[in-house]
Amino acid sequence: MKTPKRIEPLIDEGLVDEVIRQLMSGKEAEVYVVRCGQDVRCAKVYKEANKRSFRQSVQYTEGRKVKNSRRARAMEKGSRYGRQEQEQAWQNAEVDALHRLAAAGVRVPKPYNFLEGVLLMELVTDENGNAAPRLNDLELGEAQAREYHRVLIMQVVRMLCAGIIHGDLSEYNVLVGSDGPVIIDLPQAVDAAGNNSAGFMLERDVDNLTAYFGRYAPELRTTDYGKEIWAIFETGKLHPDSILTGCFARSEKLADVGGLIREIDEVKKEEAARQRYLQALKQ
Repeated sequence: MKTPKRIEPLIDEGLVDEVIRQLMSGKEAEVYVVRCGQDVRCAKVYKEANKRSFRQSVQYTEGRKVKNSRRARAMEKGSRYGRQEQEQAWQNAEVDALHRLAAAGVRVPKPYNFLEGVLLMELVTDENGNAAPRLNDLELGEAQAREYHRVLIMQVVRMLCAGIIHGDLSEYNVLVGSDGPVIIDLPQAVDAAGNNSAGFMLERDVDNLTAYFGRYAPELRTTDYGKEIWAIFETGKLHPDSILTGCFARSEKLADVGGLIREIDEVKKEEAARQRYLQALKQ
């Protein structure tokens, strides 16, 4: 097929020899099957921000660190340069996440190169060597649904131990390769330690998986892995081989609203006293 313009720089650099076919077009990128020497891989071409249906959000990007102070200031101001840098950071987030997760033993496509908004990575295949289907495209039996659910829950745990939460995990961004489920699409990956919405995102990811697999194995709907995983993570005791039960004991203790209001009032009084003291020093 004709080489897409965005992939031409990879051909010029000798990273890609031939574009074989388009694999899919999604809300954030188009993916092509490409030949690199003797290997067949895939090239993910990120769409420009104004052509994506998935928008960047502070809920996802909070906690991401920008090492270059000039870039950070430009991104905060929202200048043209800042928007370009923000877009680059959005794309780099997936590249960084893939490297970190692959090193941690999470089942994700292996990244190879990233050049001018195109990510070159492993093509996940099924047992026949064909491009692996999405989980959503398969019909599952009860036993298979339970097994895939178990595998993915442990992958979520392993991701969290590496400091990353997918943030948009569902049956639509899991491929089923020859070795089982493989997690894809990570530009919105959430920093587990630096994002105030991390717990919510983790629980939502797990709930999405549970709802999907619960169609085939209804007993999974009664599990509560998301809250259990996050609770263990907050204690600092979560590790890749943590034994989970799927149960979470919710506290029935009523919140002490009166006590909280009294604490707030005390803080206000202390601040007022501090301001009076500072004012007195100026006189």
